[in-house]
Amino acid sequence: MKIVVQRVLRSSVSVDGEVIGDIGRGLMILFGAEKGDGDEAVNALADKVLNLRIFSDDEGKMNRSCIDIEGEILVVSQFTLAGDCSRGRRPGFDNAAPPEEAERLYKNFIKKLVGSKLKIQEGRFGADMQVDIVNDGPVTFILER
Repeated sequence: MKIVVQRVLRSSVSVDGEVIGDIGRGLMILFGAEKGDGDEAVNALADKVLNLRIFSDDEGKMNRSCIDIEGEILVVSQFTLAGDCSRGRRPGFDNAAPPEEAERLYKNFIKKLVGSKLKIQEGRFGADMQVDIVNDGPVTFILER
């Protein structure tokens, strides 16, 4: 499982010109499931994301989590995170989880985040989406499990 975590001032996701999710200050997460991923990875990454101290404290140090700042989170599925670009010029997606399993893991990840009581928004699994991101910093991390 791979996720890209971006600290944002705001972010939104649209499908067919309609905004289906938008947040203010918080985290924009791109979620990619790979073959063999399970609920253990979902639980570990959800906990990591909620408690990752990447927001500045009063001294300007990254010392606060999304929970600490009562931030918002937008999660968008992105199967291309499982892409392999090591050979040739066309990515291979053999490592991507099958769509049914990937959607189950995506929904479970969101469910874990919702338990935090923060505002959680999501994209539409499998849809052609347009994502607007105002990265704060920029601060971006790639987490794998």
